[in-house]
Amino acid sequence: MPLFKSKESKQSETKFEFPEPPKISPRQRVMRFFNTPRIVGRMSVVGEKESKGPVGKYFQKCETDDKMGEKTFERAEIRMLDTAVRGAVRDARKEIDDIDVMVSGDLLNQMTTSSYTARDIGVPHIGIYGACSTMTEGLMMSAVLVDGGYYENVVCAASSHFATAERQFRYPLEYGCQRPPYAQWTVTGAAASVVSTNTKDNRRFPKIVMAIPGLITDFGINDLNNMGAAMAPAAMDTMFALLTQTGYDSDDFDLIVTGDLGKLGSDILRHLMDKRGLKLGQNYIDCGNIIYDVDQKCYQGGSGCACSATIFNSFIMDKLMNGEYKRIAYLATGALMSTQSCYQGETIPCISHAVVVESPFNGE
Repeated sequence: MPLFKSKESKQSETKFEFPEPPKISPRQRVMRFFNTPRIVGRMSVVGEKESKGPVGKYFQKCETDDKMGEKTFERAEIRMLDTAVRGAVRDARKEIDDIDVMVSGDLLNQMTTSSYTARDIGVPHIGIYGACSTMTEGLMMSAVLVDGGYYENVVCAASSHFATAERQFRYPLEYGCQRPPYAQWTVTGAAASVVSTNTKDNRRFPKIVMAIPGLITDFGINDLNNMGAAMAPAAMDTMFALLTQTGYDSDDFDLIVTGDLGKLGSDILRHLMDKRGLKLGQNYIDCGNIIYDVDQKCYQGGSGCACSATIFNSFIMDKLMNGEYKRIAYLATGALMSTQSCYQGETIPCISHAVVVESPFNGE
């Protein structure tokens, strides 16, 4: 079923009708972390294009060469993720030997970037695949491992690269394929967070207080370029659970951030939430909307594992650390298709995981 029904107006302009929102599962999904794991270190690495966007000044490291001195774009992405992980560990004032396990993922087949990075770093590795939702999935899994007392220090990370993602999911750059206006631009970047136990020394860092695992939704989109429309229902499902099962309403958050629906997907999400009787106000933003400036001509905005991951570990964490944000809800979204499934006519299943993070000022 197509997401939009088109109508021709008298001026021959195409108009669209939003569909009815999908049914909501009544299943309780909220995980509360009573030992409140802390995010004690973080690092974001981005490419040159991302460094010139509205939040470019917040990123800790900006690369000017898309290949970063490597022979291939894939090796460049591995180098970025390695830099982000090691940088986050340094920011936490720890050594690699202090890290108990690494939880990470990326967009490439068999999680190539994460596996090769973990090989070089040399710590136990849990590979995850959530597409663009990988960072929230990693934070959620890391918090579970720390809150349960299994580990003291866990690093979670995610990466993507425009050139590697285009080669895998669409066409190599050399092909020169024209992109439709509803497409998004895969972010070149990598980011990592160190999640540690809630000790006396760590209480000055932001804490993860709860998480909500996503429910896979499918609105019938089978266009590999139309990620925002495909993922918006998944974001709506998880956000509805957040605002109806946790005791919070939207005004209890200084920021509700999705990643990464882009302009079109964000508009669809607002509409779907409005249909459910929950209006999103000025405290809602989307990472795909703010990572690029409109003059950069990135269509509907950014996408990829690194889009929300780099913004969370720079811009958002900065504001949590200085108390400007007391409580935020971070919902990253992922389209879980493969190239073969779409070429075979399958639609795109999507998911959105959420974490609630509070500043070290106890949300007060």
